[in-house]
Amino acid sequence: MRGYLRLARLGNAAMSGAGVAVASFVAGTPVLFAGRFLPVAFAALAAVLFTAGGNALNDYFDRETDKVNHPDRPIPRGEVPPDGALRFSSLMFAVSLVAALYVSVAAVAIVAVNFVVMVSYEKGFKARGASGNFLIAYLVGSLFLFGGVAVYAGDVVVLQRAFLLGLLAALATAGREVTKDIEDLAGDVDRVTLPRRIGVPAAARVAAACFGASVVLSGVPYAAGLFPWPLPYLAIVLAADTIFIYSGTYSARNPGRAQRAAKYGMVVALVAFLAGGLSA
Repeated sequence: MRGYLRLARLGNAAMSGAGVAVASFVAGTPVLFAGRFLPVAFAALAAVLFTAGGNALNDYFDRETDKVNHPDRPIPRGEVPPDGALRFSSLMFAVSLVAALYVSVAAVAIVAVNFVVMVSYEKGFKARGASGNFLIAYLVGSLFLFGGVAVYAGDVVVLQRAFLLGLLAALATAGREVTKDIEDLAGDVDRVTLPRRIGVPAAARVAAACFGASVVLSGVPYAAGLFPWPLPYLAIVLAADTIFIYSGTYSARNPGRAQRAAKYGMVVALVAFLAGGLSA
C-alpha cells in the first residue's frame, strides 16, 4: 500500500483539490460557496483522484528513464509493478469520473476531456516540447474552471471569474514550463523542446510573452468590475505581477531562479483572487 500511496504523490494531489476549493470560493460568493459545499467537496475529491491517477500514469510511462533519473520512485524500486501502476491509475481516473457525477454534467465533461489530454500528453506530446508545455498549462488552468463549475448556479459572472483565474494560471504555467525546458536543455536529449528547436533566446521570449500576458490579464477583473471591493485584489496582484515580470526578464539568464519565482507568483496571484472573492 505504501508504494501506491507514493505513486499517487498525495501532497501534489491534495494541492489540486485545494486549488479547486479556492477557485470555487473565488468564483462564487462566500454565500454561494457555502450553499454549494457538497458539490465543491466532490469536485475537490475528483481533482485529488484525477491528479493521483495522472501521477501514477506518469510513473508508468517514465518507468525506464526513472531507473536512471529517479531510481527512488515506486516502480524502479520494485514497490509497485508496472501493470499494477497502470491499474491503479485507471482506477483513480474512473473514481474521479464518478465523483464528478455528483457535481454536474459539465464537471463530467471536463474530467473526460482532461483524461484524453493526460493520456495524449504521456503517450506523445511530452516528447514534443512546446505542445506538451501548453497541454500542461491547460490542465492546470482547467482546475480553476472546474472549481467555478462546482458553484455555478446560473450566474455567468461565476464562470467569468473562474475562466479568468484559469487563464491566468495557464499562461503563467506555460511561461514556467518553457523556462524549465531552458533550465533542463542539456539533459533533455530525448525531447524536442522549444529551446532545442528555436534556441534559448527565442524560447525565452515566448516565456516572457506568456508571463506578460498573465500580467495584462490580471487587470481584467478590476476593469470589468468583477470584484465589488477591488483594492485588496489590486494591492496583492501587483506583487504577483512584479514576480511574473521578473521571471520573464530572467528566463534566459537564470532559468532556474525564474521558474521558481513564477511558482511563487502563481501562489501570490491566487491569494489576490482570494482577497477579491472575499469582497464579493
